[in-house]
Amino acid sequence: MEQHEISKAVIRRLPRYYRYLGDLMDAGVERISSAELSAKMNVTASQIRQDLNNFGGFGQQGYGYNVKYLYNEIAKILGLDNVHNLVIIGAGKLGQAIANYSSFEKRGFIIKAMFDNNKDYFGRKVGDIEIMNVDELSDYLSNNNIDIAAITVPKEAVNPIADILVKCGIKAVWNFAPVDLELPKGIIVENVHLLDSLMQLSYNLTEYEHTR
Repeated sequence: MEQHEISKAVIRRLPRYYRYLGDLMDAGVERISSAELSAKMNVTASQIRQDLNNFGGFGQQGYGYNVKYLYNEIAKILGLDNVHNLVIIGAGKLGQAIANYSSFEKRGFIIKAMFDNNKDYFGRKVGDIEIMNVDELSDYLSNNNIDIAAITVPKEAVNPIADILVKCGIKAVWNFAPVDLELPKGIIVENVHLLDSLMQLSYNLTEYEHTR
């Protein structure tokens, strides 16, 4: 297949396809057409076909998509056939909520340790995950195979943590801090702003109320 750049919009839709296909598998559905999938996902059938054609198509004329096969292929595209080791920096409520979310491990995201600068947390466990002193972060990253670091610290603590991650060669950062984090080329950053999402919801709610 000829290599070409896939748009970010397509990539953002892939996890939705994966989630819906998983639900279909749980319901015992073996195959589905793009039109049927469109009705469930509120994405046009044409858009679904275009999105999947970026990766080879996967469908058959008059048959549709084999649900299990497509689910597994999208898992490969998303890298879910690999195990990814994570650490969480910031053991407050958000960090602990992430650590307690069991679906991450089911998808191959294994949380290995948590770090914080609050000495009252040191030695505690969230499930089976130990909370360590953030001063140990550099040594831990240097001696363990960690792919992803999740940051859930206050804004003022982000840059010192980012410096450590860069020096230790972390591959990817999942940033929940209230600041857009920009790191050197080669380090993948996903900035997650919960308040932005809530404000978008507020906007849509306001627009809806104005049109009633």
